[in-house]
Amino acid sequence: MDPRPDYAPDTPLASQMLHLAGHGVATDYARALLESLGARVVAEPGPADPDPALANARSGLSALTGLPDGPPQMCPVPLASCADGVIEALRCLSGATPARALPDGAALLGERAAIGGLGRNGAISPGGSCHLLRAADGWFALSMTREADWSAVPAWLETETATSWEAIEALVTGRPAAVLVERAQLLGLAAAVSALPKPAPWYTVTASGRRAAPGARRHPPRVVDLSALWAGPLCSHLLQALGAEVVKVESVGRPDGARAGPAPFFDLMNAGKRSVALDFGSGELRRLHELLNGADIVIEASRPRALRQLGVHAETWLAARPGRTWLSLSGYGRDGPGEHHVAFGDDAGVAAGLSALLLEVTGLPLFCGDAIADPLAGLHGALAAWSSYQGGGGHLLSVALRDVVAHCIRFSLPSDAGDLRRRWQEWTAAAATAGLDTALPVARTPAGPARPLGADNDAALSEWGRRA
Repeated sequence: MDPRPDYAPDTPLASQMLHLAGHGVATDYARALLESLGARVVAEPGPADPDPALANARSGLSALTGLPDGPPQMCPVPLASCADGVIEALRCLSGATPARALPDGAALLGERAAIGGLGRNGAISPGGSCHLLRAADGWFALSMTREADWSAVPAWLETETATSWEAIEALVTGRPAAVLVERAQLLGLAAAVSALPKPAPWYTVTASGRRAAPGARRHPPRVVDLSALWAGPLCSHLLQALGAEVVKVESVGRPDGARAGPAPFFDLMNAGKRSVALDFGSGELRRLHELLNGADIVIEASRPRALRQLGVHAETWLAARPGRTWLSLSGYGRDGPGEHHVAFGDDAGVAAGLSALLLEVTGLPLFCGDAIADPLAGLHGALAAWSSYQGGGGHLLSVALRDVVAHCIRFSLPSDAGDLRRRWQEWTAAAATAGLDTALPVARTPAGPARPLGADNDAALSEWGRRA
């Protein structure tokens, strides 16, 4: 295991004593997460965690990895156990009563694929919007999820002929991957070199405010969720399971794109949340600020510049009242050279090194799972936000999709390529022996339908205004 990166001294849990029962990879990961958040963890006897190979297979991760006409491929790192470990850490923080509502962590990794009927697709992501492409010196990922992405391709490749994936594949083969990715990112395209990045913390505290006094908060935390798609909504979904009140805020002109996808998945992530829809280009910005003023936790996945244009400054909001927590989800971090780079779950998983590891053990360019960085980031984001709230708040937290996946990879990464291949072979055999090598992902049944867009505008605003 690589040495743990240094964490900011103002950690959310501030030396709280926690007791963690169990043993195995998931429990070890839970302990590492809690300690990185500042807790002092006391190990206690408890049940054994599922074997990491079987956890990966049972989650459906193998069924979503591999060639479409070939066998499922085992992920050689314990992603499912890491997901289970986050849930163990949340249970440890929250006590038994509310935590009973928390889902199985490993199963969360494949819920979107299960609902959408997605399957393994080789060098094309299960959802179809991200491709692994061969450059002159290696592989890189490119996501084309938005209509506007195709209009940027001529400037990216300096040609008007790149109007299809086949044309792009032919044009990139003679160019260096790093140059292609850099140009794509400058143009707002989501692209990533397939390689293991340098070690980095899975979260950072980018600003600090005042903690709430013990016992000063008598109501469940109020969460304003400004995010969309998967990672952010999953994060607030988990906070809701822990007792938080969640208001989902969307733009009238650009609502959450997941509303257009399979309704059961949108319902699964958003049932029970209030829905507020605002016109951010009008006088309704005042209503957004009223909602934020009444919140204890804010979740967003926007570039800081976009929110500042709406008059929303995270640092100012954090300093205005003790006990607040702001969670920023992004592809490559809130600050630094990657703060303006776009990322989605598939290409962020490639940027973290998953496809490079699979190429090492299988010899094939493959995606690992379905948009894997999204559910992993949503899980870790929920733990970071809940830890801050439990510790008194006062944190602006940054959680990056790439860094979360890279943290999971490095948690138990074998020391060399030979050991990695031996693990992959042993885990593949173990899953086959258990009859789980072809296990398909499954999804929970939604608690009910999500609220219609803007259904709670007046009620949420008036109630939260009285309680701010």
